[in-house]
Amino acid sequence: MPHIIAEPCVNTKDTACVEVCPVDCIHPTRDAPEFAEAKMLYINPDECIDCGACIPECPVDAIFDEVDLPGQWQEYIKINEDWFNEH
Repeated sequence: MPHIIAEPCVNTKDTACVEVCPVDCIHPTRDAPEFAEAKMLYINPDECIDCGACIPECPVDAIFDEVDLPGQWQEYIKINEDWFNEH
């Protein structure tokens, strides 16, 4: 998984990252039916091209390259994967 969205996004869901993603791999988008119920945004590990455009756009610093993901947020790798397995 190239990039991970972690805890700072929970209950924030700022979509600045969605707007700059060249492959539209960050979900749910504001117009998606599941946006209101989602706790946070998620990066599709199969679609992310590891460009990093989303990282500087996140106002809460919630997006990390997998190798830079802080230890306390390692569970967000599985949280991101699980969301895409369910949707």
